[in-house]
Amino acid sequence: MDSVELFFISLGAAVVVYYGVKLLLFSRMLFPKLWFPLSKTFFTSMGEWAVVTGASEGIGRAYTFALAEQGMSVVIMSRTKATLDQVAKEIGDKTGQRVKVIVTDFTKENVFSEIEDQLKDLNIGVLVNNVGILPSYIPCKFLESAELDQTITKVINCNVKTMVKMCKIILPGMENRGKGVIVNISSGVASIPFPLYTLYAASKVFVERFSQGLQAEYKDKGIIIQAVAPFGVSTRMASYQKTNIVTLSPEDFVKSSLQYLKAGDKTNGSVYHIIMGWLLQSMPLKVLYAESVLNNLQDYVKKIAAQKASLSASSATLQNGRNK
Repeated sequence: MDSVELFFISLGAAVVVYYGVKLLLFSRMLFPKLWFPLSKTFFTSMGEWAVVTGASEGIGRAYTFALAEQGMSVVIMSRTKATLDQVAKEIGDKTGQRVKVIVTDFTKENVFSEIEDQLKDLNIGVLVNNVGILPSYIPCKFLESAELDQTITKVINCNVKTMVKMCKIILPGMENRGKGVIVNISSGVASIPFPLYTLYAASKVFVERFSQGLQAEYKDKGIIIQAVAPFGVSTRMASYQKTNIVTLSPEDFVKSSLQYLKAGDKTNGSVYHIIMGWLLQSMPLKVLYAESVLNNLQDYVKKIAAQKASLSASSATLQNGRNK
């Protein structure tokens, strides 16, 4: 056997081993309870309190209930006091856990010193950085965004700055105790450069890279830091689309995503979203970036928005008729 033949045999064997390992690692994602089990006391062993930003609805609200059901007291943060108070009551009634409400608007400047004061005496074991804003539900080009300067500031403050500042506030306590969990909510659209959602997708790329770098820095301290990048979840940001095999309810998504907490520094949070991420990254960008594809995406979202608006108007008319 000459050296050239030996080289190609070795190369072929290396390729088979490489893809075999990748297939094995992917197969683990199909059975998270088997490969990444969590004990019943896992969350309470991290600390007494969980802090969730953007907790008044959607994914944040679902994380709040899930962590309270695990026995944690929870701090819920958002900008609407009435909604937070209602969520706090529901959590207390359902789980019996303590709830602390902090009202704040993360799109604003200089809100973190007050937050730090309110959190300083708490033994915080879990932080979920969920709060985020979508510049426009209808996809559009960057320069076509309404009130662009204000939009840029709000997206950076809410999607980027808040996550970093909350980590700065809470991470030191976790480092001192040698344990803790930080979950930073990214988005599936950050898997690739995503036209028409450019600013939003880019802000979520920051979430992922920051989380992955931070995990590398603090993993040896006993702290889990993970970026969670969902695709379809039926929330206000997604215009409450009907749930199906791909579009999950916030509760189902959170239940699934927590099973992947030990699966690495990034997860899409569910089997179907993991598959979607793989498909999206495998797609040639020239196909996705074709003008016809982008136009169809824009038209589809506009159609969904119009249907929702029409349904809301019809419901309001019917309700008014009943009230007369």
